[in-house]
Amino acid sequence: MKKEICAMMVTAFFAACQNGKEASLNEHVPFDYKVEKFDDFEILRYRVDGFENLSLNQKLMIYDLSQAALLGRDILYDQNGRYNLAIRRTLESVYACYSGDRNSKDFKALELYLKQIWFANGIHNDYSSDKFQPAFSQQFFVDVVKSLDPSCLPLETNESADELLGKIVPVMFDPNVMPKRLNQTAGEDLVATSASNYYQGVTQSEAEAFYARMKDPKDEKPVMYGLNSRLVKQDGRIIEVPYIIDGLYGPALKEISVWLSKAAERSENDFQKKSIEELIRFYQTGDLKDFDSHAIYWVKNDSSIVDYVNGFTESYGDPLGMKASWESTVNFKNEKASERSRIISSHAQWFEDHSPVDSRFKKETVKGVSAKVISVAMLGGDCYPATPIGINLPNSNWIRKEHGSKSVTIENITEAYDKASQGNGLVEEFVWSDTEREYLKKYGFVSDNMHTDLHECLGHGSGKLLPGVDPDILGAYGSPLEEARADLFALYYIADPKIVELGLLPDRNAYKAEYYRYLMNGLMTQLIRIAPGKDIEEAHMRNRQVIAAWVLEKGSPDKIVELKQRDGKTFVVINDYEGMRKLIGELLSEVQRIKSEGDFAAGKELIETYGVKVDPVLHKEVLSRYEKLDIAPYKGFVNPRYELVKDTEGTVVDVRVFYDEGYVEQMMRYSKEYSLLPTHNDYIQLNGKWNRAIPVE
Repeated sequence: MKKEICAMMVTAFFAACQNGKEASLNEHVPFDYKVEKFDDFEILRYRVDGFENLSLNQKLMIYDLSQAALLGRDILYDQNGRYNLAIRRTLESVYACYSGDRNSKDFKALELYLKQIWFANGIHNDYSSDKFQPAFSQQFFVDVVKSLDPSCLPLETNESADELLGKIVPVMFDPNVMPKRLNQTAGEDLVATSASNYYQGVTQSEAEAFYARMKDPKDEKPVMYGLNSRLVKQDGRIIEVPYIIDGLYGPALKEISVWLSKAAERSENDFQKKSIEELIRFYQTGDLKDFDSHAIYWVKNDSSIVDYVNGFTESYGDPLGMKASWESTVNFKNEKASERSRIISSHAQWFEDHSPVDSRFKKETVKGVSAKVISVAMLGGDCYPATPIGINLPNSNWIRKEHGSKSVTIENITEAYDKASQGNGLVEEFVWSDTEREYLKKYGFVSDNMHTDLHECLGHGSGKLLPGVDPDILGAYGSPLEEARADLFALYYIADPKIVELGLLPDRNAYKAEYYRYLMNGLMTQLIRIAPGKDIEEAHMRNRQVIAAWVLEKGSPDKIVELKQRDGKTFVVINDYEGMRKLIGELLSEVQRIKSEGDFAAGKELIETYGVKVDPVLHKEVLSRYEKLDIAPYKGFVNPRYELVKDTEGTVVDVRVFYDEGYVEQMMRYSKEYSLLPTHNDYIQLNGKWNRAIPVE
């Protein structure tokens, strides 16, 4: 196990950071959504209004689930790259223990590099997948590490500082070593060329063949193969090493389960209690049928105020789209705002029936669609610091078909984004005219939230696969196509008169704000997250460009949508909003067909044609215009801090929430309090246990 890093210096560090800084919900102090900005990143904070009105049992459940959420942090670091923990912990040791000039150019560059790693949960940019390049010298880093007392460093038993440096220095400083966390370049071995730690010594063809052997095309309730494991090659065999309490990531999963057990005792109903108990069982066994059982109970719990996501959930970080990263959110229901989600979910069958897709791909009966608007109370794993604004789970197709799905819109996060962006100059710089600016000013927040509601509640829950279609058949293109399907569904229906009829938008012009924002983002403004000369790699960004570029191409002959020049600048212009909606419907129909039939060739062609390449001239222009605005392209959050309040006899009588931590303070505290994994998680056989071992042919 790792050693504590410079305990006395860390204690002094935290004491200095916390001196005189406390701001709780109960104190009338101005709330600042902005925390810190560095390089291309901005750190915000979010409010948890309404927490003070919850019952003590609900507050304590949030507290317990929050501890479980934070304890999985290092799992994600290790999943994102096998050297991430060693690099982060070494940098944190230097940051805490360095006694030299902390204002020197090299030390400031090291501090920036550490902040970037904290943001991305590893050494690769979360969006571009490119490796961060240190701006400090290799010699400075080596000299500083060697100068530290060995007790300050994250050394394994009998490991020296030279041995530690031998492992991490090439990874940090050589641009040719592990250059991309997630490679999606068509024609390359996506597994062998990706630095993510889901595979070791295995090629793409070997991994695909391994899981293909397991699948039974006649199985109508297939588990999500590969979800919770690392695939490695050892002694001529392909071995699947599960993430379980007695195996890989065991120390963290064991402690997570302790806090989940406490939360289960505070459950608001039997479904919630069973969902937590089955999740704990899954962490014990690694059996994916236990995970399915957890997911079924979780989706059936549609009545509790407090809710959670905890575990190996989304597969965006796996180049093959199968293996899931660890993530967690803890939340409670926003009763007032959830009325719009209730209305949407109660009309789910109407939306399914009136979808423009082929009737063969529609669900005859939409089951169990539940939706709500939530206030997130804690973010963890792959939801922290950068977080989604909506969630729709579970991901299993057969569970969604038979038991339904649960969708949330995280409104206190969207509110934080909205508040922090006011007056940043983006609208003035990139929006074509006052007409569109007025749409965005009047309807922007409400239409954006409605898009998220429709995307999560109906989009992901719509449609069906034809019998016998492998849910993993689309491979690396599956994630962007699924996000495109959900976005297209939302875009199509946000413009439907039914939305106004149901009272979900104020009038028939409101959707135009979202159409303009979406197209502008997909074609232009999201490009600030891409380095010059690079392709788009991230699934959500590919999805947005696919939709926007396809609509632009198909709509240009009739001037439905155009890119126009004015004063040397490019702008998106929508001349025919209803015509654009028709195009959205056509593309939705095609994407649903691709997914329902498992048409890999068509899916690949759509993504590669419209979603990957970037117009270099337009890209250069966008970057130049953005630079003048000084807007950070990447935004993430610090979490609130919760404290138990006890009476004179030691009985807990309340839980208080504080917004008193900065970015550095929180990250250093989390590394001190929630680091349970070994620095190096390279062992293959754990207590003689693994799921399956298959000889290589």
